[in-house]
Formats: sequence, C-alpha cells, structure tokens
Amino acid sequence: MEFPEGLADCHRRKIKTARESVSLIRRGSRVFIGTGCGEPRHLVEALIDNQNLKDIVIYQMLSSALAQYVDDESFLRRFLLKTFFISSPMRRAAFEGKIDYIATHLSQIPSLFHNHIIALDIALIAVSAPDKFGYCSLGISVDVTKAAAANAGFVIAQVNPLMPRTLGDSYIHLDDIDCLVLHEEPLVETFSTTKENEISKRIGYYVSQLVEDGATLQLGFGQLPNALLKYLKDKKNLGMHTPMITDALLPLFESGVINNKEKTLLPGKVVTSMCMGTQKVYDYVDNNPTFYFASSEFVNSPATIALNDRMISIGTALEVDITGQICSESLGYLFYSGMGDQADSIRGSAMSKGGISIIALPSTAHDGAISRIVPHLSEGAGVTSTRGDIHFVVTEYGIAELQGKGIYERVVELAQIAHPKFRKDLIDMAKKHHYIFPDQLPPPEEDLIFLERYKSSIQLKDDRIIELRPLLPSDELAYGNFMYSLEKSTLYYRFFSKMMDFSHEVVQKHWSFVDYRRNMSIIGLARSRGYKQIVAVASYAEMEENRAEVAFVVREDFQSAGVGSRLLEVLERIAKENGYKGFFARVLRENSSMFQVFKKKYPRLKGVLSGSEIEVTMDFDSRSITSPIPEGASTPTI
Repeated sequence: MEFPEGLADCHRRKIKTARESVSLIRRGSRVFIGTGCGEPRHLVEALIDNQNLKDIVIYQMLSSALAQYVDDESFLRRFLLKTFFISSPMRRAAFEGKIDYIATHLSQIPSLFHNHIIALDIALIAVSAPDKFGYCSLGISVDVTKAAAANAGFVIAQVNPLMPRTLGDSYIHLDDIDCLVLHEEPLVETFSTTKENEISKRIGYYVSQLVEDGATLQLGFGQLPNALLKYLKDKKNLGMHTPMITDALLPLFESGVINNKEKTLLPGKVVTSMCMGTQKVYDYVDNNPTFYFASSEFVNSPATIALNDRMISIGTALEVDITGQICSESLGYLFYSGMGDQADSIRGSAMSKGGISIIALPSTAHDGAISRIVPHLSEGAGVTSTRGDIHFVVTEYGIAELQGKGIYERVVELAQIAHPKFRKDLIDMAKKHHYIFPDQLPPPEEDLIFLERYKSSIQLKDDRIIELRPLLPSDELAYGNFMYSLEKSTLYYRFFSKMMDFSHEVVQKHWSFVDYRRNMSIIGLARSRGYKQIVAVASYAEMEENRAEVAFVVREDFQSAGVGSRLLEVLERIAKENGYKGFFARVLRENSSMFQVFKKKYPRLKGVLSGSEIEVTMDFDSRSITSPIPEGASTPTI
C-alpha cells in the first residue's frame, strides 16, 4: 500500500517492518494490544517471534490471536497475558490459570490508563490508511484502544487498508504514532454459534413485551442478547447506544426498525465503540455517518447512557439467585467472561428517564440438569450486578419484575419463571433461609405459556389503558392491596358480607385455587405514576359439569367505564375453551349495575329471587362473541 500524496517526510520516516518495530520493545515492557477483531495480528506474530523479548506483560480487552499460543510453555515463560474480559477462545486457558483476569467495569478501563494505574510502555494497534490530513481511524476497535494509545510511551500501528474507516471520536493522527507498519490482512471474523430454538423464541417473545417503540437499546456481551434481536422486527423507531455492533443488528438497521430518530443523545446516530462479526458488518460501518464510534469511557459511562430517555439494557447471566443477585462472570471459582459493561449499562438505564434493565437467560443449563435460578450463587461466584440494580429477569417461562420488590416478592417472582421442576425446591430453600412465609405454596409445576393468549388490553374513553392477564402467584401482595383499597360498599357487593381480611393466608388460598382451566381469575392492571396497580379482578369457578360461577369487582374510579363488560367477555372466551356452556352468578338485589352488565351481555338470562339475592343463570348462545382471543391480545408467536 502507499500513503496519500502530500504527507510529511517525518511521517514517511516512521515506516518500518513489523520485525524492526517490535525490536524496539525492551524486556519487561508493559504492552497493550488492540481489541478482538481489531487486533493487529501481523504485529502480534512479530512480537511472539522475537525471542529476545522476555518478561512482557500484555494487556488486552478481548483476545483472539493469542489463543493459539497460550498452551505453549515457551510463550508462557516469556509473556504474561492480563485480560479485562475472557473471550471464548481464552476460556480454557483462564480455567487453567494460564492468563490473568482484571476485574473492572468497561467504562473505567480508560481511566486506568489515563491515571497510570496501569502504566503502558507500548501500544500495538491497528488503524485504517491515513487521509490526506494524516488522520487514521481506529476502525472497529476504538473502545479502550484510544485511551491506551494516548497513554502509552511508544505506539506501533499496523496500517491496514482493509480496516474500516469508522467515524466519530475514533481518530489518531500520524504525529501520535511512533512506528508505522504497512501490512494488509483480512480482519478477524466471528460467527454466531447460537441456534434458534424454542427457548430463545420464548425468551425473545417476553423481551419484546418489555421493549417499547422509540426506546434506545444496549446489548450486553454474549450470544443470547444478539439472538433476541430478531424478535424486535415489528418495533418502530428504536435507537442504539451499545458497546458492540454485530451482524445480528444488520436486519434491524436495513429495515429501519433501528433509525435512532427518537434518541435524546446524538439523535440519528448509533453510538458504539467496537464492532465484531463478519465482513458484511465491517463493510456496513465503513465510512457510514450513522455510526458514532467513541471510547468506552464515553460510550459506557452510566452518566452518558442516562442521557438517553427510555434506555433499555439487555444483558444475560450465568445464574441469578432468588433474591436477585446476578453472576455473569464466573462459574463458581472459574472465571468465565468478565464484568464487561453490565453494571455500567444497568446503572445508566436506571438513571435514564423511563429506562429499564433486563437480564435474559435460559432457565436451565447442562441440558436441563441444573437450574440457573438458584437459592444462592455458587461458591466462589462473583456478584456482577447487585440485587438492588435489576429491574426485570426473563426466562422462557416469563418475566420477573424485581424493582421495588421485597425479598419475599422476589422469591415468588423468580421461582415463577424458573423451570417447573425446580420451583418447589427453590421455595423450600427460601423457607429454610426465612425469606418467605413457612406456609408459602410453590408456583404451579406447569408450563403456563398458554396463558399468553389470555392477555389483552382495554382503552377507556378517557384514554386510560387497562391491561388484562391471568392472576399469578406473584400477584399476592398486589391483590391484597387492591382489596384493601376498595370501599366497604364495593366489598359488600362482591362478598355479600363485611369482608375485611385479605391476609397472606386468605389471598394465597385464592390464587392456589386457580388452575387456569376449571377455575380462572383475570386481573386488570392500570399504571399510576409509572407503576402498575390492580384495579379489577374477575373470576369463574366450576360449580357443575358445564357451568361456572362468575364474579368480579372493579375499583371505584374505574367503575361505569365498561371494564366489567370486557372482563365478562374475556372470561366467557376462556370458559368456552374449557368446555363450559354458561355462567351462574349471585347478585345482591340492590346491585342493579352488576345485574345490567349481565343483562346486556346475556339478554336471555334467567333471574330468580332468593331472599336478598338474585340468582342469575346465563347460557353462552350464538349472539355471544366467539373469537378465541380478545381483540388486541398479545399472542406468542412460537
């Protein structure tokens, strides 16, 4: 390759071979090597081949080329590799103690270089060809490489014309490079190894429920977060502020799902710091003004992340304990990956206006042999994210909402999304640790994915939205709070007595009675200051072979708005699916509004006076709505 015309002679004099450049490195030096797919492999090979170099400490964010050397005893005698994140090719070497792991947040690595906590003598980096002004781009490895190059005593750059020229705060000038090695070589490519399966489909379905149109996304390291992206294809106007760009994002870029129009920080721009994938994604980011590449101290700073409204971080974990502690970096005492950007992104999302954090993981590992929702983290496991940081945990069995929840509620939420065969054990261990009531019943040992088709929503005339879904064990406290919030007259109309006790024992009996077929309860949830509250409950219970007794109650500020009618409609559809031919209800004579709800739906109902009550018999006839799923319901596409 040739440099552009007009460059100063002083820059041309810096051109050397790789062998000449690394010969300038002294024994005992501390050497930084560029990240992952942006590694200067030609320089790395020259470094290893120089037998005069000994006692060299190598620092790297993500290692690739060095994986082929870590089993070589002569390499290990001459070099000590310290990595900030354990890449897949380096995992076995980490387990065997052949490399050293530095535990730190991605956003803080640059400051280790700036403050000389990690003092660097040499930086080996890969750059694009310079432009006519002498600026090279750091291409697909800006991340911590920019800070390392700025603070190293001596910078050797492999100038590779195949390195994409990424835009943003991604440049280094020839004046700041000491040796230039002109060498063209293909970039390292990585290929996804995660295959689509039923588990990833179901996790993707649940994650998609939490991602609203116009949100800005961050994806954690790992295969699963990227595998979930295909389930966001129907979203609109998403933004992207994430440390790494991969091939999995290309369909969303190309379809316009990610267009960054509603971002509040750098609107119209994808903010990132590195790229790893195939040549296709490298070509896509090359000279593309949509992408703003910058250092990790900017991209991963929680303060920067929080400038994006509706920021959603999507990460994964190796295990989650029943109080909400997250381990993402180690399998017990074995370091598996690293802290990476998880804590940065979770804190930034929490600080964002309308932001949330999501941890998504399969419920089991080792072909279902062990649960990844656990009573306590494994011995030796590190807490990557604390129990106070997490908003949502998602498995193929549903969504656990942890923010603002006590330990008791967290246990029930997480046990509810664990694999069914481990739920009872989790509850038993929680009792042993005194996290929950001694008489706490475990969630049903059943896959409840079919309940997703029973979800729907109501938009009232005043634009308030009520979400309808089946009652779950994790609703216990919210259910009790709802009942206690009702006026005495409302409770009397519902229970025909001065019902005042909605204790744990009483409420638990209600949800434990629900089997979602012969006996069903639907709750209505409305947002209040950002939080969902139960505002309505409707239930049916089997009374004879083909008929069920129905009852419902609606909070006073939502009455006379059509909520009761809609609840009755939803219950009828579910009852029909389960073989019922009609409903029965008891209504107090003075509760005329309730009787009218039934009369409007079932004009041919039969009402019989029995003391102070009206016994109402309703048959499902041809005039009843027969659609199997309520209009607007969310249906799992699995």
